[in-house]
Amino acid sequence: MKHTPTDQPRREASGAVVPVLAFAGIVVAVMQTLLVPVIKDLPQLLDTAPSDATWVLTSTLLSGAVATPIMGRLGDLYGKRRMLVASLAVMVAGALLSAVTSELLTMIAGRTLQGFAMGAIPLGIGLMRDMLPRERLGSAMALMSSSIGVGGGLALPAAALVAQHTDWHALFYGAAGLGALAIALTLLVVPESPARAEGSFDLPGALGLSAGLVLFLLPITKGSDWGWTSGTTLGLFAASAVVLVLWGVMELRVSAPLVDLRTTARPAVLFTNLASIMVGVSFYVVSLVLPQLLQLPKSTGYGLGQSMVVAGLLVAPLGLTMMFTAPVYARLSAKYGPKVTLILGLLVIAIGYGAGLGLMSAAWQSLVIAVVLGAGIGLAYSSLPALIVGAVPASETGAANGLNTLMRSIGTSVSSAVIGMVLANTANTVNGVAVPTMHGFRVSFLIATAAVAVGLLLALFLPKADRSPQLHASSEEDAGLERAEEVLRGFRGRVLDADGTPVARARVTLIDRRGRQAGAALSAEDGSYTLTVPAQGAYVLAAQATGHGPLASAATHAGDDRAVDVDLALPGETVTA
Repeated sequence: MKHTPTDQPRREASGAVVPVLAFAGIVVAVMQTLLVPVIKDLPQLLDTAPSDATWVLTSTLLSGAVATPIMGRLGDLYGKRRMLVASLAVMVAGALLSAVTSELLTMIAGRTLQGFAMGAIPLGIGLMRDMLPRERLGSAMALMSSSIGVGGGLALPAAALVAQHTDWHALFYGAAGLGALAIALTLLVVPESPARAEGSFDLPGALGLSAGLVLFLLPITKGSDWGWTSGTTLGLFAASAVVLVLWGVMELRVSAPLVDLRTTARPAVLFTNLASIMVGVSFYVVSLVLPQLLQLPKSTGYGLGQSMVVAGLLVAPLGLTMMFTAPVYARLSAKYGPKVTLILGLLVIAIGYGAGLGLMSAAWQSLVIAVVLGAGIGLAYSSLPALIVGAVPASETGAANGLNTLMRSIGTSVSSAVIGMVLANTANTVNGVAVPTMHGFRVSFLIATAAVAVGLLLALFLPKADRSPQLHASSEEDAGLERAEEVLRGFRGRVLDADGTPVARARVTLIDRRGRQAGAALSAEDGSYTLTVPAQGAYVLAAQATGHGPLASAATHAGDDRAVDVDLALPGETVTA
């Protein structure tokens, strides 16, 4: 799979690109919590049974889970901005459909379309990698990754205010307006990425993954209604296992798969995705527990008696803290690496939930919990795309981050199912109404703490990042040839054919004395390449191009910039540079 340019000239990214992409991420996240303030009223509003009304939420979850890896791969192939706009457009259409109906099936259809917008998060991260200089990339990806929590946290009080004072359909009109604004800003500000992956879209792979995910997530979200040991629940889990195994076997045999499972199996990617599930679990627990605790009447003996709007405002700092954590993450990650930052974030989350076990008796204590957990979740969420981007080729950024976003969604789905079951099984019945208990809230916090502990263990298995100062420069990568020469000296030259003709798109790899890759570049149209070196010493320059045999030449770097032309017509030779 290769990283190829488009035919269009590359536009320089303006300073407004990051805020616009982050705004798009926040808009998408709003869809996930849009109906939280009216969940308990949905059966009446839609004139349906409570078990059927839950499909309004489940449909969005399922379509979002399916869309994230698929839209990421489509973005790698056909343009990330194009697919970002398409995702937002489908969301706007779904919001408008939901805004004009009170009929269950039509509402479910609209909510299903809204879920497709979840693909915007990995697409935004991919655009940032393709366009931004290295010094801005860390904080930008952190903000984009945290936008999931930011949007969810800010949507709670806003949606509560709208639902309390106007018709509930206004929520969807507002979401459609935000989506349209995000589309307009994206078209005006965000340039299309020049990066493309070669190959075609893996339609059988997309269908297989979609079927497997639906079969897996459906019993998770509906298990409480159907019964966790019912034939339907167990049968769907078994079917999902069969489908996903067959899908994996098929993907390994496809030349251009939807998800490169070999890349996914790399320790850096595998353990990051597994840790992402645990972060998703821990994030959703606080979103489920605190609003209920705050709104329960004081007559229960432990409820805090706050209104829907006040409860939303007290939980909102969770998202705001995540947003303000992004620049802090960038500094920490630049100094210590994203692995250390992920571990630090998980430790802060553990402290937040541990302290929260004894801080549930006053509204201000909920605010403290939200701020501490927001800081920890913000650090953890910010670290995930950096770990993924650092472990996959640029041509797979969209698909890889789509899969990582999916892992977080699976975590929140599992969290919703488990915490919902815990709160239901520990509830007291008062006048025929099930009321969550303090015991249920504390057990939920303990489950979140356990998930964080598992996440910490997984994070410790992440391979240590290579902290050597490298720049992988080519005509299509983030750093241009001139910038690479200014920042760090290394090897430069041209890749030539037998008759001296420059060879474009030849891959030149720099290998150190231990056999490790120390840099790589693709030659430009004029055959030129630039490779920076992490340190002085002996290296091997390995080059290969379509229609040519591989060439390996030894080269020594003595500290200044050296020119080495690579002639693919000659056998490997020793070059003193």
